[in-house]
Amino acid sequence: MIFLMDLQMMLLDMIYFILRSSVRTVLRPRTKPIDGELVLITGAGGGLGRLFAQEFAKHGAEVVLWDVDGGANEQTAKLVREMGVKVHTYTVDVTSREEVYRCAELVRRDAGRDVTMLVNNAGVVAGKRMLDCPDELMERTMKVNCHALFWTVKAFLPQMKAQNHGHIVTIASVLGLFSTACVEDYCASKFAAVGFHESLAHELLAEEVEGVKTTLVCPYIVNTGMFEGCKIREEVELLLPPLEPQYCVEQAMNAILIDQPLVCIPRLTYLPVISRALLPWEANVVTYRFMGSDRCMYPFIDAMSSQASRQRPVQAA
Repeated sequence: MIFLMDLQMMLLDMIYFILRSSVRTVLRPRTKPIDGELVLITGAGGGLGRLFAQEFAKHGAEVVLWDVDGGANEQTAKLVREMGVKVHTYTVDVTSREEVYRCAELVRRDAGRDVTMLVNNAGVVAGKRMLDCPDELMERTMKVNCHALFWTVKAFLPQMKAQNHGHIVTIASVLGLFSTACVEDYCASKFAAVGFHESLAHELLAEEVEGVKTTLVCPYIVNTGMFEGCKIREEVELLLPPLEPQYCVEQAMNAILIDQPLVCIPRLTYLPVISRALLPWEANVVTYRFMGSDRCMYPFIDAMSSQASRQRPVQAA
């Protein structure tokens, strides 16, 4: 009897959340204020990280910038300071858990309070076919894109839970929801990032930590140069061009400000996720081939190989 009652309640809840989500696509919910929040962004030295820093600054948040490139990080800090916002910069290698924990303590000391919003944005790709890729590069991709999430969350989540206030944002990729050829290291790391984030979200819900929110951001290829040369079929690219970085960050911010658990950018990329779950493997393969998605990374890999050849020093005879 209890089972049937629970089943009925579950179905009613499902209908409610489906209807609520449908309404939210038309009527935008009220956004939460984040002025005064202490926001830490990894990979803040350029690309999406720099834009995230500027967007959070626009909303009045105090920002903490982490990047392995100190010079680039300071350039981001300069742009943010010009907006009249307080900034803290740290040169951090997020693959080192000791360095992450040490710098987390420095942030608390320098800011005088705990981080309330964590944006795990740092990401890399090897840019080589798996059999041609040095092991160290593949390990680096996994460490930056996946392992670092464990260290940063362990450093800041306990304080968020203690205060029942916080927000953890994971910048993953649509390649963490479905895959393509020749970027095994990147896809594996982003699938891992998605799994990590979803498990963490479930844990917070199971423990009824209602004040700590999570948002998983899965953008399509972003025009930051990270996947320079990546190309799908020309006719399909008219519908699905590479994302402009500013647009991507604005859409992600929209989701963060309404505590949206998951956002795929653009919305069209929800379709491959659904088809991957519902269609046979072979059906997805022929769809990939039609769209040119099966070989979309080939030009990128070739361009990276050519670049590496040009940079290789010439040996004297």
